[in-house]
Amino acid sequence: MTLGLLGFQTTIATPVTLSGIGVHSGSPVSITFQPAEAGTGVVFSRQFADGSTAEYRAVSSNVGNTDLCTVLGASLTRAVATIEHVMAALYALGLDNVVVEVDGAEMPIMDGSSFPFIEAIEQAGIVNLGEKRRYIRVLKPVRIDSGASWSEFRPYDGTRFEVEIDFDSPLIGRQSWQGDLTAQVFRDQLSRARTFGFMRDVERLWAAGFALGSSLENSVVISDDDTVVNVEGLRYADEFVRHKTLDAVGDLALAGAQFIGCYRSYRGGHKMNANALKALLSDRSAYEVVEAPMRSQRVRAREFVAVSAAEFAPWAG
Repeated sequence: MTLGLLGFQTTIATPVTLSGIGVHSGSPVSITFQPAEAGTGVVFSRQFADGSTAEYRAVSSNVGNTDLCTVLGASLTRAVATIEHVMAALYALGLDNVVVEVDGAEMPIMDGSSFPFIEAIEQAGIVNLGEKRRYIRVLKPVRIDSGASWSEFRPYDGTRFEVEIDFDSPLIGRQSWQGDLTAQVFRDQLSRARTFGFMRDVERLWAAGFALGSSLENSVVISDDDTVVNVEGLRYADEFVRHKTLDAVGDLALAGAQFIGCYRSYRGGHKMNANALKALLSDRSAYEVVEAPMRSQRVRAREFVAVSAAEFAPWAG
């Protein structure tokens, strides 16, 4: 692995706002990315009509429900949902510190991918804060199993994802995506992959109060005869596994720090991603906290050195 990892913390250069609808609520929602100081991390701030707010650091310990999306907060009335596409964009672009202000219960779904968030952040710009960034480096394999599904972290000299899915649908079947994650790789190969669903599940989800904002404008819809309903078709031949990889990037960003290692999964999802991350972080012998040995902009993964950082546990909330 020769690609350098960023040695310094960053934030967004100027505030930027996006508006859309929530994929589950169907309600209008706006978010604003606000710059933040070094050490802040990613914080979601939900703004209510009465002027009150609910704030959640985007860390593993604050994750609530993971059934259909990733949710921060345990309270149904004050939680912030569907954060994974935003988190994937922030992680891939190396944004460490940002406050995400939101005036609704979930992130806007936009076109069902991370690309609108990537575009907005790149237009606003990213600034170097001059403070060293710390990484979580995987030291030994950590694996969880759930029926036929499994997920694991393995040591690796860089940041890598290997994701495989297997659907009982001839349109999808068994697909895999593997690659070292960089901002350019994410932008070109993953960011435009959209969320997807089956027509046969729609009525059940609507009855349960989910997917009320889902449409052909923000989801790939698969018909009962296993064809794509969307007129434009797929953006990638294997868009389904690419979106699952995008989700994994966003879910693992809830470590609260970038990681050095390889994440592998088979038939995974939000719950598996969250549980694998918790398994890694609960085993102190499975990882170490590292930082650049010098004040360098880019450092090779193998050159990062362990630091005495008992206090550095952003995943603890």
